[in-house]
Amino acid sequence: MKVVIAGAGIGGLTLALSLHEAGIDCELYEAAPEIAPLGAGVNLLPHSIKVLSSLGLLHALESVAVETTEAAFFNRHGQFVHRERAGRFAGYDHPQLSIHRADIQLTLLDAVRERIGETAVHLGHRATGFTDDGDAAVLHVTGPGGDQIDVRADALVGADGVHSVVRRQLWPDEGDPRYSGVTMWRGTVEWDPYLTGASMIRVGWLTSGKMVIYPVRPVQENGKQLINWVAEVERPRPQRREWNRAGALEDFIDVFEDWTFDWLDVAGMLHATEGVLEYPMVDQDPLERWSFGRVTLLGDAAHPMIPRGSNGAGQAILDGPALARHLSSGLPVAEALAAYDDERRPATSRVVLTNRTNPPDTILKEVYERTGDQPFDNIDDVITTEEMTAITSRYKQVAAYAKEQLSGS
Repeated sequence: MKVVIAGAGIGGLTLALSLHEAGIDCELYEAAPEIAPLGAGVNLLPHSIKVLSSLGLLHALESVAVETTEAAFFNRHGQFVHRERAGRFAGYDHPQLSIHRADIQLTLLDAVRERIGETAVHLGHRATGFTDDGDAAVLHVTGPGGDQIDVRADALVGADGVHSVVRRQLWPDEGDPRYSGVTMWRGTVEWDPYLTGASMIRVGWLTSGKMVIYPVRPVQENGKQLINWVAEVERPRPQRREWNRAGALEDFIDVFEDWTFDWLDVAGMLHATEGVLEYPMVDQDPLERWSFGRVTLLGDAAHPMIPRGSNGAGQAILDGPALARHLSSGLPVAEALAAYDDERRPATSRVVLTNRTNPPDTILKEVYERTGDQPFDNIDDVITTEEMTAITSRYKQVAAYAKEQLSGS
């Protein structure tokens, strides 16, 4: 069997390694001419680390990441609201890692080239469409020199992201993404460690400005860390979604200019950042199916979601071994892809819909509404620990359902 994968992002590369483990040949075709250190931070939860660990990548990832010890919540005045342990510190078998997206992708890419071969990933090859003639799936590709290439395989996986060519051909009348009303700006900056030096924090609420902040690389010799921040503000719908679209500090800094806390100078950190990225927080309604004959979808191409709860990359990582398991089951290809669809699509659909209505930072919405966005004297007078634990537990139940579909979880 041979599988062709459109896209060499986190999901596509994880799939390639999973297929290799299952003894299935594969090739990847990626539009980008090089895998560059672009983007910002990603938080990998224990269920996705379990997959990457099973692929022998845990040590390599830990060497360039920060093992998250806690998730902490604050209001926009810098007042502490709630804290939960994370990863192994919360009793999981695997860590929670905060890491730069480029470090994940390059680690995966190195493993693919080492295990499958230097020519397994074809960069600068843009997918333009596909054909399924019943006997094979054919990916149509434009090469670096403009040459047209047809790649024939037993199965085609569209892992080509939020602008998926494969998805668009399968669902040509789907329509535009659904905008949440919130735009996010992201960046990374070398800064002094804060709190534990391994804390993921959520601060404020969307109506008056919210931030998610966490370190993504270990402390350096100069005592600094690479800190990832995400600013979320309610705004009119921006232009086209593009992960690496350049943003401007002046478009949102007014919201955070007075965020100078005794535990972190947020405003100073934003001003010190070079290179801000902008992205509309959008998703798309879950599809009725991903798999058609010898063609299926994976990752953001299958289940684009609002980037909350650390589940975007995580769910793409879970897709890989599930698909490899079904393709190695002995079923005919079309039946194997349909079985993968039946397993993963309901799970990821629940995450997509939950991210819209009940993300883990709903705690901060409750505090915002109950206090009228004003400072409080005692958080226990605003919301109980039991209420806050219940809010985060509801989200974890959905994420747990999504991971339980993975064999052996």
